[in-house]
Amino acid sequence: MDILGIGTQVMECTRVRKLIDRHGEMFLRQVYTDREMMFCNGKVHTTEQFTAVWAAKEAVFRSLGTTWRRGVNWTDVEVVCENGGAPRVVVSGATGELMTARGVGTILLTMAHCRAFATATSIAMKDEGRKE
Repeated sequence: MDILGIGTQVMECTRVRKLIDRHGEMFLRQVYTDREMMFCNGKVHTTEQFTAVWAAKEAVFRSLGTTWRRGVNWTDVEVVCENGGAPRVVVSGATGELMTARGVGTILLTMAHCRAFATATSIAMKDEGRKE
């Protein structure tokens, strides 16, 4: 598999906590899917989880050669963490169209956090079925 892009992001957990405290449900619904909110709220270190997921979304955008911009929904990128396995990415909307246009078939993702920071790295892999 060929690597088409790589992205990484580090974020401060206190920044995300302040956004949640200030804007509450409106902020959460703008950035996170229902499944992401259920996952994060089900963890002991909720703030750190929300921060790691947001960092993952940023890393995915960067691995696709872009950043978040108007017209793109944060929820176009969904980070799915199930059954203790590696996180996976589900991409839809305008970001999904960009992914297809760039020839990306798979996005690999890793996330980590401590009390102060969360980080994520994303690798965009070539669609093996696509011919150049």
